[in-house]
Amino acid sequence: MNRPSRTNGPIDRRHFLKTSSALAAAWSACAPSRQAPDPAAREWQHYGGDAGAGRYSPLDQINRTNVSELKVAWTHRTGDALQRPSTTIECTPIVVDGRMYVSTATLHVHALDAATGRKLWSFDPRGGKPLRGSPGINRAVTYWENPARPGDRRIFLPVKDLLYSIDAGTGKLTPGFGRDGVIDLKEDFDHDMTGLSFTLTSPVVAYQDLIIAGGGGAEGPYPEAPGHIRGYDAATGKRRWIFHTTPRPGQFGNDTWEGDSWKTTGGTNNWGGMSLDPERGWVFASIGSPAFDFYGGNRKGANLFGNCVLALDASTGERKWHFQTVHHDVWDYDLPCQPALINMTQGGRTFEAVVQPTKMGMVFFFDRETGETVFPVEERPMPASDVPGEELWPTQPFPVKPPPLCRQGFMPDQITDISPEAHAFVKEIYDRSRVGALYTPPSLQGTIIHPGFRGGALWGGCSHDPAANRLFVNTSEWTNRITLAPAREDQPFDYALPERALLQDAEKYPAIKPPWGYLTAIDLDSGDFAWRVVAGEIPELKARGISDTGSPMHGGTIATAGGLIFVAGSFDKKIRAYDSSNGRVLWEHQLNAGGFATPSTYEAEGRQYVVIAAGGGQAASNSGDEFVAFALA
Repeated sequence: MNRPSRTNGPIDRRHFLKTSSALAAAWSACAPSRQAPDPAAREWQHYGGDAGAGRYSPLDQINRTNVSELKVAWTHRTGDALQRPSTTIECTPIVVDGRMYVSTATLHVHALDAATGRKLWSFDPRGGKPLRGSPGINRAVTYWENPARPGDRRIFLPVKDLLYSIDAGTGKLTPGFGRDGVIDLKEDFDHDMTGLSFTLTSPVVAYQDLIIAGGGGAEGPYPEAPGHIRGYDAATGKRRWIFHTTPRPGQFGNDTWEGDSWKTTGGTNNWGGMSLDPERGWVFASIGSPAFDFYGGNRKGANLFGNCVLALDASTGERKWHFQTVHHDVWDYDLPCQPALINMTQGGRTFEAVVQPTKMGMVFFFDRETGETVFPVEERPMPASDVPGEELWPTQPFPVKPPPLCRQGFMPDQITDISPEAHAFVKEIYDRSRVGALYTPPSLQGTIIHPGFRGGALWGGCSHDPAANRLFVNTSEWTNRITLAPAREDQPFDYALPERALLQDAEKYPAIKPPWGYLTAIDLDSGDFAWRVVAGEIPELKARGISDTGSPMHGGTIATAGGLIFVAGSFDKKIRAYDSSNGRVLWEHQLNAGGFATPSTYEAEGRQYVVIAAGGGQAASNSGDEFVAFALA
């Protein structure tokens, strides 16, 4: 098993592979109990349900016996959906003290009465100015109470490169924060940001008197910003600390970057979100891949802290441990979601763990305090690249358990068979491509990558039922094809990417054989699947007699003490409830637009609700503007 290094000296290849992760613990209120839960547990106060992102609710008013009776309780229409540019809503609503806070299709914030959906106030980050271009994405807002000033309650909203501090009671900007309630995340970044972009799509983390923010630059071949993580004074917006995700000379991990490549490499950003263990005061981040994400000849080495599960002291930004899930990534296999902090039981022993789902369909488990991997992880030899200048890392880590949640690689017998025409269309592309197992290198010929850039698992992450000792993950079967080509002499990079395509048949269905979407339950005692079911459907194919295809999904699952798993995100525009004991569908509801978000559940005025954003805007779904809440009739 791997133990974390706490030294700051240089690391060689084998040593750095052993610097591992530990697992941050679940939220204590998620302990299995049928007693009346803590009042905070009756709500959904964080993006991931609790600070540790377990996505579990101890509410059981809605349960296996009555979930079929769920009806629409209220619908809130935000009124700002756009078809051009197409908008979506990826927001998970949070509920605090009877109020729901959401971000809308154009990233306004609405405060609602959680029992009725009645709008209490709204905030427009553009101050009434017209939208120009895409509004961007926000997956949740963050609630914070000032420990030094009772009554100072705020909502934090990231919009691209700005972070807004909003009074939770009035919806007005809080003037003592940054410049009139706003800070520019491109500032205080320890990096020359001239001409560089910055985006933060996931919510910030609130800890005591701090706000901790991720985000960063993109991963293309052009110069990009890195993804340094920063802690800010939550009241004033002043930066307190910074952690460099591309470490500088003298910092741990700098020697995993050849020469001065740490200076010029961007990416390595936390776009999937962070989780918090408030008792230890540790924040956990999932880090993306370095830029350029398909060629690394100008950043030779393992490239810490790219593709790392990273534990930091929330007060200081000091590294506690890390574990790299992909070394020297050239497949865009950045970590896509929050590390989940849970309590898991094995052999009668319950301990605190960190769980990290990945785009590759792997799930890594770590013990938080010791830094040991819960299930063995093998470093397996990988093929070398034939692209001039590229030096891939010779091994990649594979957890022995659980089994992969999706197919890894794309074999000839896996080409779609939904029709002879679809098979022939994909086979022509397949036959002129480089194809193989997971981590087949990018090439000048053109390489097929499966799972693709949308997973496997994506930003919806996982959910956890502590009473059942099970983890639930929904996954998709996307495939991509990429082609590298030498860049023009006037370009500031060596290789361009003339092709970065989603591999589909002529009708725009996935290139690989169905099923295209799964929901999997993992037994945490054994590491094996407790069950696995095909999730979602494609109505147009079902009408043609092609069933059990499943559907790729955008959004994640939540688990409840009522023995239920709720998930939307499928291309059929439905939200469903599954029996957590066997994966059987117990209820489903047709939405007006795709529910491409993760739901939440909460209690208000003695009634349990489940709510989902139906924002559409993807997968041929019309853009929508609805937050739909369900309750028992």
